[in-house]
This record gives sequence, structure tokens and C-alpha cells, in this order.
Amino acid sequence: MSTEDKFDAKADEVKGKIKQTTGRVTGDEELESEGTVEKMKGNLKQAVEKVKDVFKD
Repeated sequence: MSTEDKFDAKADEVKGKIKQTTGRVTGDEELESEGTVEKMKGNLKQAVEKVKDVFKD
């Protein structure tokens, strides 16, 4: 997993967590949902890159 890919995946996860928390605190269900999706996207990217690393070796 390249450093850039790790950064992008983690950035998506963190942005999603921030949106999710902000939406929860403000009562904005749409923002909370967007955050959840973005967080999951970051987690999925990380998982894909880990699988690539396994098959690369």
C-alpha cells in the first residue's frame, strides 16, 4: 500500500467521522449519513489496498 493511498484512505475515514459527528450533534441526519458513507469508503479503500499488498508479494 503506497503512502499516498494510505493517506487518502485515512483522510476519507477522518472526514467521514467529522461529518458523522457534526451531523449527530446538530441533528442533521443527511450530514450524518454522508459522514457514515465517507467513513465506510475510507475503510473499504484501506481493505482493498491491504489485499493488493498480500497478492503483490
